[in-house]
Amino acid sequence: MVTVGCAGFPVPATRYFKEFSFVEVQETHLSLPGWGTIRRWRREAPEGFRFALFGPRNVGQEGFRVGKVTETALESIEKIAEQLEATAAIFVSPPEFGPSRTNKTVLKEFLVAVKKRFDTVVFEPSEGWDLDDCDALGELSGALIARDPLLQGLSKRKVAYYRLHGPAGHKSRYEDPAIEKLSEIAAGAKHDEATYVFTNVDMFADAKRFKKSLQALMPC
Repeated sequence: MVTVGCAGFPVPATRYFKEFSFVEVQETHLSLPGWGTIRRWRREAPEGFRFALFGPRNVGQEGFRVGKVTETALESIEKIAEQLEATAAIFVSPPEFGPSRTNKTVLKEFLVAVKKRFDTVVFEPSEGWDLDDCDALGELSGALIARDPLLQGLSKRKVAYYRLHGPAGHKSRYEDPAIEKLSEIAAGAKHDEATYVFTNVDMFADAKRFKKSLQALMPC
């Protein structure tokens, strides 16, 4: 099963809900969305639509150490998760959080703790981390490790999570050859489940083109 979505709502939510069945709620990264907005999303979302919550930035700033700041941040998104019936949380490593032995130990403890709160926990490492090492850590903690399939290849795990930041950064768009290549990669993957999330400036259009291209290769 392949799921396609975007990081946040790049277009009004009512329009987005007509195209996709999944979204990463980005508002939970820097601040918290208002309860009126949360209730509106839940009310307008079609049956079966899934929300995932982007982890608060201060969790990464704390170096993913379990403590008062991290606990407060996690409690805040748990309340939102309850309202949205969200069962997934995504955490992105800040650039300064490198792959030291201490950081690996701390990260494992963090992921194990968060896995008790969310069915699906995703960690995206910063540059410098070995993705195979991360996948091994993910296996131990029960978390998924996000990667870019065009730049970093496919995960070997049965359930995979991919984030696409643009071929040349957030402000770039994927041209048709790249979308076609991504579709071929996704169609040939051996995962039981895979999620592809576009995060670049043209994410809505790029995700739509990818979904259409993939459907042509996997009509069932």
